[in-house]
Amino acid sequence: VHVVESGGGLVQAGGSLRLSCTASGPTFKPFAMGWFRQAPGKEREFVAASIWSVNRTSFADSVKGRFTISKDTAKNTIYLQMNSLNAEDTAVYYCAAKIRGLVIRSAEGFQYWGQGTQVTVSS
Repeated sequence: VHVVESGGGLVQAGGSLRLSCTASGPTFKPFAMGWFRQAPGKEREFVAASIWSVNRTSFADSVKGRFTISKDTAKNTIYLQMNSLNAEDTAVYYCAAKIRGLVIRSAEGFQYWGQGTQVTVSS
């Protein structure tokens, strides 16, 4: 299974970015996909995730109301729309996919990971 993110970049504070992620593999269908991020000197943290087959999405408190998730289940693709970005959102954003397990706010249990895409917010 290959997980590939795109859409990172440099943006000014208050701006927006949209990240995309596709998970591909023979007959692969994710149970859930999500986003995590890691800022320099910090541990990887949960950002947002969605269970594929039902309309259940979860967001970290720090991004709630600013970030939204959409998905194209036919293409195994998840999007992260990030609005009102601030310097604290600067990090490498990782996309992950899992094939089982209802816990979607923890990195543990996500079996497949992308290589990450850098998001830098200038103040």
